[in-house]
Amino acid sequence: MTAFAVVRIRGRVGVRREIEETLQRLRLTRVNHCVVVPDTPTFRGMINRAKDYITWGEIDKETLDLLLRRKGELEGRREVTEEYIREKTGLDWDAFLDAVLDGKMLLSDVGIKPFRLHPPSGGFERKGIKTPYSLGGALGYRGNAINELLRRMM
Repeated sequence: MTAFAVVRIRGRVGVRREIEETLQRLRLTRVNHCVVVPDTPTFRGMINRAKDYITWGEIDKETLDLLLRRKGELEGRREVTEEYIREKTGLDWDAFLDAVLDGKMLLSDVGIKPFRLHPPSGGFERKGIKTPYSLGGALGYRGNAINELLRRMM
């Protein structure tokens, strides 16, 4: 099993109620927020419903590590530390990353909030945020290219 990094690209205006509820359940309440979810049928269905407002792809271990160290945040704006992860899960840092990538653990289970990212340096793709990635835009499935986008957004 793999894990997807999901990033909200488009804003709140004009969003149908059921799509907005799906985005809320994914914890993507604002533009440039990112969550990491396992590849399960439930999350796939949620991603498919919100596909016109998000981009997603398979996150690799190095990018997840960088994301947690740079942008990981707990309640009260505290940063995520290896000691906190060890205390909460009983796992060391590498084992925790593997558990998240294998879908055995959600970041929300240990109190990690959605990642608040910057707009990507260099901007989004040439055709903008209303066009699918497959046609040169920013929306939809992008596979491993999500890692490069996340690095530009940190």
